[in-house]
Amino acid sequence: MLSSRGNNNAQLHKIPWRYALPHTYDKETNPLGMISFGLAEHAPMRAEIANYINTKVKFNIASVAYGSGNDATARLQTAVAAHLDDVLKPIAPIDPEDVIVTSGATAIGSMLGFTLAESGDGILVSRPVYGRFELDYGVEAGVQMVYADTDTEEAFAPSVVEKYEIALKDAQTRSVQIRALLLVNPHNPVGRCYPKQTLTEILKFCNKHQLHIISDEIYASSVFDSGDPAAIPFTSILSLSSPELINPDLVHLLYGFSKDFASGGLHIGFLISQNKPLRQSCKAILRLHNASSAAITITTAILEDRAFVHDFTAKSQQSLASTYRTATSTLDREGIKYIKGGNAGFFIYIDLSPNLPPPESPTSPSEFALAQNLVNAGVFLHPCEEHGKKPGWFRLVFAHEEDVLREGLRRLCVWVFEIEKDNVIEYGMW
Repeated sequence: MLSSRGNNNAQLHKIPWRYALPHTYDKETNPLGMISFGLAEHAPMRAEIANYINTKVKFNIASVAYGSGNDATARLQTAVAAHLDDVLKPIAPIDPEDVIVTSGATAIGSMLGFTLAESGDGILVSRPVYGRFELDYGVEAGVQMVYADTDTEEAFAPSVVEKYEIALKDAQTRSVQIRALLLVNPHNPVGRCYPKQTLTEILKFCNKHQLHIISDEIYASSVFDSGDPAAIPFTSILSLSSPELINPDLVHLLYGFSKDFASGGLHIGFLISQNKPLRQSCKAILRLHNASSAAITITTAILEDRAFVHDFTAKSQQSLASTYRTATSTLDREGIKYIKGGNAGFFIYIDLSPNLPPPESPTSPSEFALAQNLVNAGVFLHPCEEHGKKPGWFRLVFAHEEDVLREGLRRLCVWVFEIEKDNVIEYGMW
């Protein structure tokens, strides 16, 4: 006896593999536990943040009071603006008034879907892409992702706007109103940054069609030296989006603490927008998505300690560079293909298509069977999550402790070797 929305959302739990399996491995207490390569979290840096909170953060009355009764949020808005000025290098300094503090980037997706679009409208995005946007923008707001299919290289080239044009026209023929274009930069799951020229062409495309551009830059500081001299450096949309290029009211940026500060459990994120009516509309539903006063206290203390932020970021980038090289050197040695040129985020986009088994049924993708085989081997990769054009591509999160990463890669490679051996035997070539 639910509403149509309630019934639709209840069905999400019936979709196979819709939700990730938990990481249960521990070298000492549970050495046979599951190693999850599915959750994008920078595990090695969590202890550093937890130690800072335990030793440096002081709670006061405002930390446990309603935010409306004190100036804690205004203080955080100022700290966020200063931090993002440092990281994003915007054309003009960010006005603290343009910062909305929320319970995370996921909440912002829901708020923007609700505010910018009607139920059934679409948001344009190229794929492969992080699959949970379908939930972020869809569960509450009823907004659908409209995909522009691209090859990986094509997604980062200026010519990607041609694919956006095709997807936009196709949506119009299906009577789907496109309200915005969603950009993930640095990209999830490919782990690359967008070139300036491509970003410029995307901005022109959005201005031409009067589409809002939502730039998810939650990995902005998680850019590292991958050892590849051709890797593209990070460029924020705010460093390019001049009024001559696009109406500033169409540009909205997402940021948060879950990735760059290894603090997903804090549940705090930030929407940056000069669009005053949009901000007012978001504030009207902010009571459903507010950050806690305790999280605001913690986040403010961290961001105001600029020496700590710079030191933490440097350590984080060094850690990512180290584990990225561990993962890619292992994949290279074992002959597992992946998208090269990555230098950002926590993931590598790997190709396991040669190892796809026959589908379990006409309605069950081969990726489901492959994922189950991997689970049986003690390692989890999320199937069908990034919506690649070709089945068999998976996002592998490498941002683990070195021993955990090596053990997970060992399990993966042993499984791949056994599958290849079985295939050779089956075809009489072993």
